[in-house]
Amino acid sequence: MVAQIDSQQQYEQATQAIAKELLAQTREKRSLWDKIGDNLRLDDKLLDWTMGHPGLRVQLFKFIDCLPALQSNSEIANHLQQYMSEEEVELPEALKKLLNFADAHSTPAQIAAGTVSKATEQLAFKYIAGETIAQVIKTVERLRKEKMGFTIDLLGEAVITESEAAEYWQNYLDLMAQLSQQAKSWSKVPQIDQADGEILPQVQVSVKLTAFYSQFDPLDPAGSKAKVCERIRELLRRAQELGVAVHFDMEQYHYKDLILNILKELLVEEEFRSRTDVGITMQAYLRDSTEDLEALIPWAKHRGYPVTVRLVKGAYWDQETIKAQQNHWQIPVYVEKAQTDANYERMTRLLLENHEYLYAAIGSHNVRSQALACAIAEELNIPKRRYEMQILYGMGEPLARAIVKRGHRVRVYAPYGRLLPGMAYLIRRLLENTANSSFLRQNLEERPIEELIAPPQVKGINDLPTKGYGNAPDTDYADADLRQQAFQALTRVKQQLGKTYLPYINGEYVETANYIDSVNPCRPSQAIGKVGLISVEQADHALEIAKAAFPAWKKTPVRERCGILRKAADIMEERRHELNAWICLEVGKIIPQADAEVSEAIDFCRYYADEMERLDQGVNLDIPGETNRYFYQPRGIALVISPWNFPMAIAVGMTVAALVTGNCTLLKPAETSTVIAAKIAEILIAAGVPPGVFQYVPGKGSVVGSHMVNHPDVHLIAFTGSREVGCRIYADAALVQPGQKHLKRVIAEMGGKNAIIVDESADLDQAVAGAVYSAFGYTGQKCSACSRVVVLSPVHDAFVERFVEATRSLNVGPTDDPSTQVGPVIDAKAQARIQEYIEQGKAECELAIACDAPSEGYFVGPTVFKNVDRHATIAQEEIFGPVVTIIRAANFDEALEIANGTDYALTGGLYSRTPDHINRAAAEFEVGNLYINRTITGAIVSRQPFGGFKMSGVGSKAGGPDYLLQFLEPRHVTENIQRQGFAPIEGADQ
Repeated sequence: MVAQIDSQQQYEQATQAIAKELLAQTREKRSLWDKIGDNLRLDDKLLDWTMGHPGLRVQLFKFIDCLPALQSNSEIANHLQQYMSEEEVELPEALKKLLNFADAHSTPAQIAAGTVSKATEQLAFKYIAGETIAQVIKTVERLRKEKMGFTIDLLGEAVITESEAAEYWQNYLDLMAQLSQQAKSWSKVPQIDQADGEILPQVQVSVKLTAFYSQFDPLDPAGSKAKVCERIRELLRRAQELGVAVHFDMEQYHYKDLILNILKELLVEEEFRSRTDVGITMQAYLRDSTEDLEALIPWAKHRGYPVTVRLVKGAYWDQETIKAQQNHWQIPVYVEKAQTDANYERMTRLLLENHEYLYAAIGSHNVRSQALACAIAEELNIPKRRYEMQILYGMGEPLARAIVKRGHRVRVYAPYGRLLPGMAYLIRRLLENTANSSFLRQNLEERPIEELIAPPQVKGINDLPTKGYGNAPDTDYADADLRQQAFQALTRVKQQLGKTYLPYINGEYVETANYIDSVNPCRPSQAIGKVGLISVEQADHALEIAKAAFPAWKKTPVRERCGILRKAADIMEERRHELNAWICLEVGKIIPQADAEVSEAIDFCRYYADEMERLDQGVNLDIPGETNRYFYQPRGIALVISPWNFPMAIAVGMTVAALVTGNCTLLKPAETSTVIAAKIAEILIAAGVPPGVFQYVPGKGSVVGSHMVNHPDVHLIAFTGSREVGCRIYADAALVQPGQKHLKRVIAEMGGKNAIIVDESADLDQAVAGAVYSAFGYTGQKCSACSRVVVLSPVHDAFVERFVEATRSLNVGPTDDPSTQVGPVIDAKAQARIQEYIEQGKAECELAIACDAPSEGYFVGPTVFKNVDRHATIAQEEIFGPVVTIIRAANFDEALEIANGTDYALTGGLYSRTPDHINRAAAEFEVGNLYINRTITGAIVSRQPFGGFKMSGVGSKAGGPDYLLQFLEPRHVTENIQRQGFAPIEGADQ
């Protein structure tokens, strides 16, 4: 390796000179958007206008995104008008008039639609090499005439079914075969077909690992590796036979470490170790990318044969930033573009100075970035085989020609495929071109040369402003250390199974006459723990103790009560992996969903503590001579009856809400999740809840639960569970018992029959994946789960086909297996009930798929019915399992009618890119929580307060600003502060 003696300064003079030379050759006298695209004719004035008007830019790109899904000129005209008529859109007057048509079927509307559609198609083909292999061949032959090589990427943003993964793999085999066959007729171009006496592959393809396996997941590195490597090996063998080079693209950060690990292991296998026609991509906008590249150098030395590293800046900045902010993770990308540019230059030097071990492919449209690479290569006299320059098809081609002119090898990254899957790629290119920080845009605006080629000026901005409540971050299982901690915790918890857990009453664990075994629904022979169930007499005793403890707890300062909740949250965070394991084993929930539940429990503690401090301030409504104080006091004794499906989050949320508001609280969990509730009790005790204030009282719901609901000393019942039990509690609580001096407050969340509407403008990749996750996450055992999908006729058949295949692709099995996506149902009773509904569905509807499931355990395979009548039993009753009905709707009006046509109103979803449909759903879809273009499960505290109405329940939304008010009695005190006509008056002494 060449010694690095202030390498930045070493190459700077040459970099500046080369950059000026390249830049001079790229500045031709053409209109702004002509410079971006030789064939682009989408009205230069509109596109120039777009650059300077952010509102128009966003709406135009949203329209372009949905355009390929629209199936008629009338629909195109309708959407164009809807998007462009938004208030934030600033249009030239001439265009406003053009879009001012009353009827989407009118001649002006049809002309507008046809014009825009054609222009967008031209725009897409500016960046896409073709929709067919024949078109691609024509494109690459043109590139070769200009002395440029190529790499072909098959467009497709999402592989969500195993059949799609197989198709993707086969398409690459076909692509390689056809291109290599065509290459036999090509004349040799020495600048790109050979280097240092070595013949180079004329054909190169770029592939994505995640597209080889639909369930690719960092939580399951071994399973993911086994699946993708099977196809990669066959691809590499076939590529070698054909003389084709293969490059592996890098994707979202979540997959980065797994992709690198798989490739590093695969490429040292004896069969592939000597291959030098393979490559790996590195993204310089990632904070840890230099570290990754440094680690690749000793790996390459050990391998003994070089691989190519394509160095790019990165294409998913917005997505990575948004995902990190939503999950409260550290942002993995540099937040300042100059930091990315500076890191890119560091990596360029590192890569080129290690050219013996790693070949470099410098992918950039920034003249300075390419000039630096040229300067280093020329300064070090690096052999031609060991480096090349790369650009994206349709971007920076004048720069590419200038580099070719200098004698360097240039390769063009050229995507090909159908317009619809290519639209996401197109939008990324448009965002790059029109961003203020884009080098292409700055160059086309003819900024001063000195400014464009100056070294990056880093300001050192490392974070972006955060908004809203700071939720507890879920575990990122792409992190190998966190993944290891999760599996170690699972092992430890398995060694603790079978212990006895006793009720906790009056500060002591008490023996009981009756016990139950809590079992693992994946393996019913495996006992999680033995739990003591209290008797009616013990329940009465617990209520007496709570009543006695109430006066002191009521007077306990709010700051102390809040401090206990925050300490409990800290303990949960410390024990996160252990708690995840208990949830996984006792109720059959996969680890990532268990982890999200623990995050929610932590959030409930901290959020309700914050809320109680806010409410404790009360409100002063004073006037001269009179004070008015509005404040709150606790109700008394709260009975919390928690469910098994969210045994941690919901139990904690209801319990700590009752405690922080000053109520003495009894927690009676569902019998199938009593061990997890015992862990909650341990945490609250350790956090400092006084004896008698909190009591853990597992017992038979039909006996002890019912008795406590009817007890005259209970002031409030917080319940989550079935509609049948919730309605009975509501009715029983309404009866005033002898000696009772209050009306009981009931908070009841009782389930749903939730629908997702998919309209003709929906992104089907997004809709299918989101509906599958919403339906089969935790085996459909969420009150928020999707059990009905209402699909509009134009996309119905396509949606059904992909939804069924995506369901078939799910892995069903025990939840301690990291490859599992769908686990068991909770117990034998639930299993039998769900299977009865499936048989009912077979009699009423058409079965689309019934997946196989393990024979041991309480498993029911994911089941989908199609052509379902909206009034069918399985379309109306809550099944609470992995059963989905797909209902066809003729239009959006009918879709809303179907979605609203049940007794429930909990959650709902809409996949649409039609502004009018989105607005109507927000106003007319009768649900407590509506989710648009995302999954309908996984509400987050503060961000998405959760709860429904109609027969879905009664009460304010959990995790929202109104929730604690239900546990409090508002009071008001007015005092006349006049004395003999005198009262303090501000400013009276002035």
